[in-house]
Amino acid sequence: MEVELAIARAKNNDQKAFNFLLDLYWDDVYGFQLKRVQNENDAEDITIQTFSRAFDKINTFDERFKFKTWLITISKNIHIDLLRKKKNSITQVISKDDKKVFQVLDESPSAEDKLITEQNLAKLLRDIKKLKPHYQKVINLRYFQELSYKEISKELNEPISNVKVKLLRAKKLLAEIISSKK
Repeated sequence: MEVELAIARAKNNDQKAFNFLLDLYWDDVYGFQLKRVQNENDAEDITIQTFSRAFDKINTFDERFKFKTWLITISKNIHIDLLRKKKNSITQVISKDDKKVFQVLDESPSAEDKLITEQNLAKLLRDIKKLKPHYQKVINLRYFQELSYKEISKELNEPISNVKVKLLRAKKLLAEIISSKK
């Protein structure tokens, strides 16, 4: 699929076109942000927000410009907005003195994992646990708790478009983990 065709189809709300654009430009936007913020999680969050905003506003895209440039501009603006919020935030001053806490993933199987093993899903759960926690959560809410996008949006306190992009990215990463084992 060509980029111009994908953009035209995305303007008509074609999910495959969105997937194509996400796959094609994810590394560009993520790499751009990683150089700026020098933190993988922050770069990933900003990249998710970038695609979320871009896909929400896809109808405003002007074909006279390059799509990649448009995405990078959106990404840069999101980063600037986040920097402004941090600068103006009282909680940022407080958090500078706090010790950082890192979440450690528990790789050992839980009781639920053992039950699922009997249903031949243990391998899938182990692969899901290799994802970052926010991806694990969105997959859990969507596929194990069977929540709608709207319910997930409320649960995570994020816009529905962010939830969709996060879920799309989580599925892509999970597919890469599964296919790398074959």
